[in-house]
Order: sequence, then C-alpha cells, then structure tokens
Amino acid sequence: MSVLEMKVPSPGESITEVEIATWLVEDGDYVEKDQPIAEVDSDKATLELPAEESGIITLKAEEGDAVAVGAVVCHIDMSAAKPEGGATPKEAPKAEEKKEAPKAEPAKETYATGAASPAAKKILAEKGISASDVKGTGKDGRVTKEDAVKAVPSMGTPGMGSRGTSRKKLSMLRRKVAERLVSVKNDTAMLTTFNEVNMQPIFDLRKEYKEDFKAKHGVGLGFMSFFTKAVVRALQMYPAVNSMIDGKEMVSFEFQDISIAVSGPKGLMVPVIRNAENLTFRGVESEVKRLAIRAREGQITVDEMTGGTFTITNGGVFGSMLSTPIINPPQSAILGMHNIVNRPMAVNGEVVIQPIMYVALSYDHRIIDGKESVGFLVAVKEALENPVELLMDNNPKKALEM
Repeated sequence: MSVLEMKVPSPGESITEVEIATWLVEDGDYVEKDQPIAEVDSDKATLELPAEESGIITLKAEEGDAVAVGAVVCHIDMSAAKPEGGATPKEAPKAEEKKEAPKAEPAKETYATGAASPAAKKILAEKGISASDVKGTGKDGRVTKEDAVKAVPSMGTPGMGSRGTSRKKLSMLRRKVAERLVSVKNDTAMLTTFNEVNMQPIFDLRKEYKEDFKAKHGVGLGFMSFFTKAVVRALQMYPAVNSMIDGKEMVSFEFQDISIAVSGPKGLMVPVIRNAENLTFRGVESEVKRLAIRAREGQITVDEMTGGTFTITNGGVFGSMLSTPIINPPQSAILGMHNIVNRPMAVNGEVVIQPIMYVALSYDHRIIDGKESVGFLVAVKEALENPVELLMDNNPKKALEM
C-alpha cells in the first residue's frame, strides 16, 4: 500500500493555521489528482485544497477544525484502483425498512375547548386574563382552576409565531475581520469628515458615452472609475492620506494601490487595484470587474487582497445614505460612497433638483490632520463635480476611448 499524507500548504506569509470550511468529498471516496477536495478558510481568504495524487481518501480532520499549516488533513491510498463507472469502493449500506411510528391522535376539540370552568373564570377575571390566552389542560382542552392559578398576565408575551434560535460557528475569516475591526477602533485615533457631491456632471457623461464605451471596451462605464481617478488625484495632492504608521515611523507611498470593498460569499473582501495612477477609465473598470468576479466566485487570492494604500467602499449599492466607514489597517484612510438621491440644491442662486451623494472620509488623526482630511475630501468632490476638466484633460472622448 502506497499512502500519501496530504498536509496543509501555506496560503501566504504570516498565516499559521487554516480552518476546514467544507469537505468536498467523503471519507472513502476515490479522488483524482488536482480534484478540489476541500475549502479552507484562512484569516484573509477562502481557498480550495486540491488532491495531490489519485486514490482512496481518508479524512483526518473535521469540518470546522482549525489546522496548523503543515499538519496532515487526509491520507490518499495511491495503490487503490479506480472503481468502474466512477463509483466509490465503499459498500452501500443496506436499506432498512423503517417502521412508521404510531401517529399521535389529534386532541379532540369540542364546545369545551378553551372554555374556563366557573372557578377558573373568576380567577382569570381577577387577573385580567382572557381565557383564550390560556392553554387548557382539562378534558377536551377546558381551562381548569389550576390553569388559571398558574396563568400570568401578559407583559408583552410573544404570540404563536416561531421562537426558535440557531447557532453557527463564525468562519476564521469572519473572526479575523472582527478582530481587525475592534483593533482599528482601539488602536487608531479615527475620525470621519463628510461632504456632498453633485453627481449630475457624471450622470451627463455616462448618458452620452456609456453605450459607446461598453461597445468598444466590453465593460460598463460605472461610478468606480470616476471615484478611483478622483481619489488618485487627491492622494497625489495630499500624500499624508496615502501613508501609514510603521512603529515610530510614517511610511508614505509614491504609488496609489486602491483597495475596493467587494461583498463575497464568505463576507467582505477587499481586493487591490495595483498602480491605479497608471490606469485609464477603461483600465479601472476592467480591473474592478475582474476582481469583483473573482471575489464572488471565491477565487480571490491572498496576494490580491494585500498591500493597498487606500480603500474605497460603496455602501450605496445596499441603500446606505450615510455611514462612518472603518479604516482598513494598516492603511490610514478610507472613502465611503453612498446612495444617490435627488435632493433640492442651490445652483446659481436657484433651487434645483440634483442627484446628490454623501461621501465620508474616515482617517487616522495620528498622521492625518483635519486640514489634510478636509482638503482631500474637497479635492475628491471638486474632481467629481468637474470631471471633464480635472479628470479628462478637457477631452472626455479621448479619455474614454483609451
């Protein structure tokens, strides 16, 4: 017998253990080489574990177990022959005839069901309780004196609906996210500043160019490219916002790697758009689409989610009007987008209805001062309200064709 011990590979630097999220095979199954046999959660992502060889598999860990990197999770008997027809060699258990349990006869309902005896009726009247609110234990469901004595006046007592609860273990990814969020609140001097953006200029551009843009590039012209380009410009104007604390030092970056929050099947993922300063509108939209698909399909890697210098999160897709986003450590700031709502606004001395989005910048006050944070958000607002001049060099057609 030639048996392979499969060990947990390292998903990435600094990760010491993973959690068996789901076994995709059963104990005793025949598996093919490179066949996915399990999904494992690390504190950063969910990854598939492929079989290293073909053979009969014996599982050595349960779903939900935390397993150290390098530990054995299963054995594969490589000397076992593949069963004909793809069936596993396990013997199918013989079906046993199930004897039906005798059905309980339903309680007999009569005119007495729910009715209170004279003594019970008196006690219930003194307590201010209706007989219909008491379950009778007497013959045919009659409310007895004992039932009335035990009855308690309603103090917001729930009705007849379900009162069940369920309990589910948090995944390693969710637990790590929770730890990081609490750590941010405790370890940073986080503040949030707000502003509003008139989205009409971007609406006008999208209306004019979105069909040609999609036909030419195969991807939609969304809001993320405008926000990403506006953020890159603002980060270049305010380098402190594109910095982070490392011990007693402040590290500033000369590039803009923009993290984008994406909702995936295992929770919030934050993949990174590398060197966003070098991307065109088409480049940003294509990368956003690619990363979002990979995150939703559970294919995102640890490397694709590390190393960002600034984060953009869009709660508006879920209907959020306003929020205070939490910084994505070790970054020092995060921009929150929200829903776009038609609101009255003063334009050239007149009240007009415009599509308005509230934006929020949460920042670490230890290295970003109020002047820089407010200036950064104003720079984002200016670019979004004047995209042709500040983001497209006064040539939108050329900017969107590239």
